[in-house]
Amino acid sequence: MMTYESLESGVLLRRYKRFLADVRLESGQEVVAHCPNTGSMKAVNVPGCRVWLSPSDNPKRKLAWTWEWIELPQPDGTQALASVHTGRANRIVEAAIEAGGITPLAGYQTLKREVTVDDARLDFRLDDPVKGTVYVEVKQVTLKETDGHGYFPDSVSVRGTKHLHTLTALAEQGERAVLLFCVAHEGIADVAPAAHIDPVYAAALAEAVKAGVEVLAYGITPQWRAGKPVAVCLTRRLPVRL
Repeated sequence: MMTYESLESGVLLRRYKRFLADVRLESGQEVVAHCPNTGSMKAVNVPGCRVWLSPSDNPKRKLAWTWEWIELPQPDGTQALASVHTGRANRIVEAAIEAGGITPLAGYQTLKREVTVDDARLDFRLDDPVKGTVYVEVKQVTLKETDGHGYFPDSVSVRGTKHLHTLTALAEQGERAVLLFCVAHEGIADVAPAAHIDPVYAAALAEAVKAGVEVLAYGITPQWRAGKPVAVCLTRRLPVRL
């Protein structure tokens, strides 16, 4: 479980220059928040929606606020919480692995972050004297298209394709290699490669699966207290449409 000390809500006014977002807080004050997402943010950059910001009192920071979450309207009239902070995905996944919540990755004794393999860097390596070694690459999924399905990536991802080639090479060498989709959007019930956005990535994923790379998808379950999201778990295993 990943926890948040204190989040403040507001309304998204606009995102611009990739890393900046204007937000009107509940108090009426307008602030500029850091947007920690280099992607297109397709379907999660929706002005007028409620967003959640984390504050910082670090005097060295240029911006005191970081955009963490957005609430998105769903077809059934509910709101779905979705992450815009791609840097949180690894922490959410790591907490789930350590808690034994991701069954296919449970029971390993050690976890190492940011493992270099050839000229690429993968997110995790798990080791166990009995189970052996497994390499894990994490990708955050927040794109829910109009057909109701979740997709990755939300823009052309050369880096993502490179990671798939690395996982494929490991699998061909007899190593266990896993691509884990961290579905950080409550409204997404399954995941597929976004061939309509990045056909090269989709083709690379098909080759990876053929080589023996395992593809997993787990969805977030937020916990709320006093009307605020205070924690998030990765508890829902979701189907992957290949």
